[in-house]
Amino acid sequence: MQNPQKASPNNPKFEGVPVTVVDSESTAQRAPWAKQRILDTANDLFYGEGIRVVGIDRLISVSSVTKATFYKHYGSKDALILRYIRGRHEAMRSEITELVDTTEDAETALRGIVNDLVTSIPQPGFRGCAFLNAAAEFPDPQHPVRDVVTSHREWYTDVVAGLLSRMSHPMPGDGADEFLLAVDGAQVGGYAGDPIAATTSLQRAVDRILAAAAH
Repeated sequence: MQNPQKASPNNPKFEGVPVTVVDSESTAQRAPWAKQRILDTANDLFYGEGIRVVGIDRLISVSSVTKATFYKHYGSKDALILRYIRGRHEAMRSEITELVDTTEDAETALRGIVNDLVTSIPQPGFRGCAFLNAAAEFPDPQHPVRDVVTSHREWYTDVVAGLLSRMSHPMPGDGADEFLLAVDGAQVGGYAGDPIAATTSLQRAVDRILAAAAH
């Protein structure tokens, strides 16, 4: 029995018959945008709904990519989670570094950081601090996600301490710790409770911290 002939562009028997030519190059290779789309989707879903509750199938569906494309770019959900939380840190570092570098004095820079939070906290879709949320979902202090969270908070505190030092604050390290705790409380309280009360309390706390540098 002869094997049935298949349609191909070089087979004259099928001339005039529509032929679908399948490119052997993978979908992932043909779609360089896919890696960023997956990360953007993770950024929205992990922050908006929680990291553990969002599964791979959901990420793939919302990203409109294939499973092969997902695994080609990230290999696993765990790898994507790390890229998500590192991306959050990189974005905040970039924003705050630009703010500090383009602001004339340290006090204005610190108030600029606070003003950005005061603007963000009441917005629809605000769900608290992405780093505190991630830490709550990964209770093991040795988990790689917790390492990123710890590094982020240390960096943030160092930036604030440096700015307070420039203001001649008598105890810039302690002031930076108080600043971070005030920020933490405002983000948690702003999400779970009254955002106006939370942001007002944040501003009062920062006023007290900065006032110490004026004496």
